[in-house]
Amino acid sequence: MEERAVRQPSVLWSLMPVAVLVSLLFFTIRTFGSNALGGGSQIVLLASTAVCILVARFHCRVKWQAIEEAIAGNITGVSTALLILLLIGALSGSWMVSGVVPTLIYYGMQLIHPSVYLASTCVICAIVSMITGSSWTTIATIGIALLGIGQAQGYDSGWIAGAIVSGAYFGDKVSPLSDTTVLASSVTGTPIFTHIRYLMITTVPSMAISLVIFLVAGLLHDAPGTEQMTGYAASLKQTFHISPWLLVVPGITGILIAKRVPALATLFLAAVLAGVFALFFQPGILDTIGGSDAEGLTARFKGLLIAFYGTTQIETGHAALNELVATRGMGGMMDTIWLILCAMSFGGAMAAGGMLGSIISVFLRFMRRTAGMVASTVVSGLFFNIATADQYISIMLTGSMFKDIYRDRGYETRLLGRTIEDAVTVTSPLVPWNTCGMTQSTILGVSTFTYLPYCFFNLLSPLMSIFVASLGYKIHRQLNSNP
Repeated sequence: MEERAVRQPSVLWSLMPVAVLVSLLFFTIRTFGSNALGGGSQIVLLASTAVCILVARFHCRVKWQAIEEAIAGNITGVSTALLILLLIGALSGSWMVSGVVPTLIYYGMQLIHPSVYLASTCVICAIVSMITGSSWTTIATIGIALLGIGQAQGYDSGWIAGAIVSGAYFGDKVSPLSDTTVLASSVTGTPIFTHIRYLMITTVPSMAISLVIFLVAGLLHDAPGTEQMTGYAASLKQTFHISPWLLVVPGITGILIAKRVPALATLFLAAVLAGVFALFFQPGILDTIGGSDAEGLTARFKGLLIAFYGTTQIETGHAALNELVATRGMGGMMDTIWLILCAMSFGGAMAAGGMLGSIISVFLRFMRRTAGMVASTVVSGLFFNIATADQYISIMLTGSMFKDIYRDRGYETRLLGRTIEDAVTVTSPLVPWNTCGMTQSTILGVSTFTYLPYCFFNLLSPLMSIFVASLGYKIHRQLNSNP
């Protein structure tokens, strides 16, 4: 029997799984609220994947094996990220129980004035992320400490997380150590430092506007009285052994990052080091976590392991602080990991069925002028972030699909590289089911929809990219380019 040829799906057929996904997510989030990531969103992604597979198999005539291979390839591509998530869970638990984060919060409340807190937070995260090249590591370490300081100063969690994410992704975007920066420059064939210099044209104005907004919001903020701040500081000092020696842990972590030690090794060593410090500085807390059924070293060993993998509740005398110092360890990352696996399945099925390519063809109709071309690239990047749920896949797909178009029309590769960064890298944490959105939401304990309106840098970057393209600033075309 002759095998039927694979059929390219139309735009309407290609949009069907996306429409199902968006519709079901709308009702799921409306029904479950902040608990949507606990299982509802995962089921929605699997159901949308099933619709995608039906279209691919019976309309596009794609072999089942090809679909399986595409899904498996997507999941394999994020395997390292899954391990990083588990280690971030262990690190967040050990850094809290050891007193590292409480110490940073304790000193930070005394050093950072409430009126400039948001702007300071954004700048600090930007510097750390620029040095480390990792927004994930920045948010999982200094970001958590800054979150505690902001909550103690009476800021809304959405504003705090928005400042943290804005700063972290600015640094990630312009750092030569960043994997996304290297990937975007590699995909487009642009030298890394040429790529970074060109990024500054859109990145610096976006960051400047964001800092002004954060500064104004901070100046208008009605900070809690000094009595409340003093009460929080006293509770932290009474509950934890606050000591400058605990700052050795983030100090060594910073050295490991500066030495470009791989992320997996850095996070593992940072978590283990914090665990050792917990045994010396917080034995009472470990005894409490270990429970009454164990004593001495056995209780502390049990408490330490629970801090790495499980849920911890530490009584400080303040409800707000109790919530802040509570941890979920590696186990708290499992919902996110499950969601990532489901999202990768959906993205793989979309790619295998040729639906991503069909949808992108729609954007090509609007690429007659520079602004239209950049706008189409931005919209495509945003779509890939939503449809594939992974920034790395989105960067590669956007780069590969538009590279020849930019070249044929005489544009420099650096324009495509910058547009990809503006559209994909910085918007990935704004998509709840994207690997970045899920990760940052889980780490900070703030839902994506809560911090999204306050991620001003991330929201402004794609708009700034289109605006600069409409001005034609620093955009050159070769004379022999095609119309």
